[in-house]
Amino acid sequence: MTVARPPEPIPGARLLFSLDPSVSHLNHGSFGAVPIGVQRAQQRLRDEMEANPLRFFTQGLADRITHTRRHLATFLGADPDGTALVGNATTGVAVVLQSLGLRPGDEVLSTDHGYGAVGFGIARECRRTGAVSRTLRVPLDATDEEVVEIVRTGLRPGRTRLLVVDQLTSATARLFPVAAIVGLAHERGVPVLVDAAHVPGMLPVEVGAIGADFWVGNLHKWGYAPRGTAVLVVAPPWRDRIEPLVVSWEQEAGFPGNVEWQATLDYTGWLSAPLGLYTLRSLGADRVRAHNAALAAYGQRVVGDALGVAPADLPHPGGPTVAMRIVPLPPGVATTLDAARALRTRIAERLAAEVAVMSWDGRGWLRLCGQVYNTPDEYERLAVRLPTLLAQR
Repeated sequence: MTVARPPEPIPGARLLFSLDPSVSHLNHGSFGAVPIGVQRAQQRLRDEMEANPLRFFTQGLADRITHTRRHLATFLGADPDGTALVGNATTGVAVVLQSLGLRPGDEVLSTDHGYGAVGFGIARECRRTGAVSRTLRVPLDATDEEVVEIVRTGLRPGRTRLLVVDQLTSATARLFPVAAIVGLAHERGVPVLVDAAHVPGMLPVEVGAIGADFWVGNLHKWGYAPRGTAVLVVAPPWRDRIEPLVVSWEQEAGFPGNVEWQATLDYTGWLSAPLGLYTLRSLGADRVRAHNAALAAYGQRVVGDALGVAPADLPHPGGPTVAMRIVPLPPGVATTLDAARALRTRIAERLAAEVAVMSWDGRGWLRLCGQVYNTPDEYERLAVRLPTLLAQR
């Protein structure tokens, strides 16, 4: 099979990161990678904090957080007054769930493409309140129209208190038509939480145009921010109802300040986040997105070919700038969460490659990402060595 040519590298981009050059880092989507310039900016802020902690926390910190929030929200096309900085997307989901006031008989609806930790959060809140959780099965090859129809038939107006849907799924690297889903749900009086953990930085987005009641996204993946930087965007009708997970001194200020302020939290990652977006803009956001998506597609084709997967059987993510792709593993491989974790560890230890291995719908999947620090030969080396490792199981 002839595999399409990979994209041209972005000159100098690899030098922006401090990643171990002896390892192929093909899993940017899990924990990201912080550029050296952003690392240094955060360290300068930490030095400032440690030089005089009382002054750092009491003189202007809230204003600095507000300025950062407005910068990030503007980049995402979100209302700054309805945006709160949080530790990660899962934290934002937890804030929403515990603010809803769920009761026995209420229902939280999601899909089987949802993120595992979000599923745990839904299950815990349902146990605590007596609500129930229900999951819609969405075939991997479903069209956008079919996805919308599955949601349409799954909604139970009057009972479904919240629909949780991913904008770009983690397990299956699939882009969902969230704007259409939100419009449909609102016609039936059902609020929607969009889990967009992978969207900021990877995909061009206008959060306000989506119209979701709640939208969460991480900046520490594709936005080059320090880890622990995410946003929770809340539509106006819900803002007065949002309660933080931890009550602190900004409780009376209301949202978003009551969610953001957690006393002695290390805020230096948040304050450094705008420099991550500056790095993205300096490289050229559109250029980076096109490069990363093309490189992920190249890696998918190369590894898929090595595993004997026909091009037609390689799932497409449904969008031109999606920088994550999945490859089906041989039947019987990584069919459980524990097996998937074990295989990921074996690949890291024996092949010096960091990848994501998913167990979804009874089958194992290899998820590959493309980022500016990656090169085509990293996917090619994995493709050459992976079949032998899998045969040794």
